Amino acid sequence: MTTTAHTSADPDAPSAPTGRRIGVMLPRDLPSHEVLDFARQADSLGFDELWVLEDLGFRGGVAQAAAVLAVTSRITVGIGIAPAAARHAAFAAMEIATLGQLFPGRIVAGLGHGMPAWMRSLGLWPASPLTLLEETATAVRSVLRGEAVPQGRYVTLEHQEFTELPDVVPPVLLGVRGPRSLGLSGRIADGTLLAEPAPPTYIRAALSHIAATGPHHQLITYDVAAVSSDSGQALEAVRPGLAYIGEPDWAPHLVDLDFADDLAALRAQCESPQEFARKLPLTWVDALSLAGTPEGIRAKIAARHDAGATSVVLTPVGEDRRSQLEQLAQVQ
Repeated sequence: MTTTAHTSADPDAPSAPTGRRIGVMLPRDLPSHEVLDFARQADSLGFDELWVLEDLGFRGGVAQAAAVLAVTSRITVGIGIAPAAARHAAFAAMEIATLGQLFPGRIVAGLGHGMPAWMRSLGLWPASPLTLLEETATAVRSVLRGEAVPQGRYVTLEHQEFTELPDVVPPVLLGVRGPRSLGLSGRIADGTLLAEPAPPTYIRAALSHIAATGPHHQLITYDVAAVSSDSGQALEAVRPGLAYIGEPDWAPHLVDLDFADDLAALRAQCESPQEFARKLPLTWVDALSLAGTPEGIRAKIAARHDAGATSVVLTPVGEDRRSQLEQLAQVQ
């Protein structure tokens, strides 16, 4: 594991590890008594990164990140993602700065729009989501670097009390999907996070929109994963994790895939996401996951790295995900 970090005095240097990295997702529904052991296990097995989710109704991203950082010694922990509308930029910056102080060089913060339906249900969907995200990310990055915050439509920070700042500035990534949001990430963020599924075709298409101007822009990808000596068994195991990809929001993930139209047609014919997942041809499941034999998964990870991903994050599936985590460690 190679770590390259920068301090607040050197804002143009890479602020977190880059390169061909492999991470693992902390499942959002993992029983609470297994969370810390899962983190320790991911650390001891040599994974480069551990990503925690902040999905409505599950667990908070900052709280999870703090807990797993405290019980591990090496692994980088990413928050993927915190919705910009859910926390004022000042408080988001304070949380990230605190983690950066306590665990220097080991925290990556992801910000995003949040799922529109969820945010609307909470009355938090702004008139201009893109503007809010830009202002929030810019403000958070400015605070972490001890710089003045530009005054905006949604974010106004005139206070000068941000004195507890980390020596190693945590990178701020945007977890986004649409072309305009990807372009924004390329302009203002330290990196971009792509949700699952993230086949190489999607990575290349996303990078064409990101068009990052800086040399150290990270690209993190998520994919459901399962490993077995029987590739068919592994592919069957990840079906539930692909149940929602036929919905309209997931269309960008299917760009340039020769079965994209057929997949959309299948989704329209199915009465539920579960039926859709059951009827997916195995060749499609194979293309949209990191499932298979260890050798097969290594090849898929390499293809994602070759397409431009700096870190490929595996989401374990199945009843015993700690056991599956041990199996996934074979692909490093």
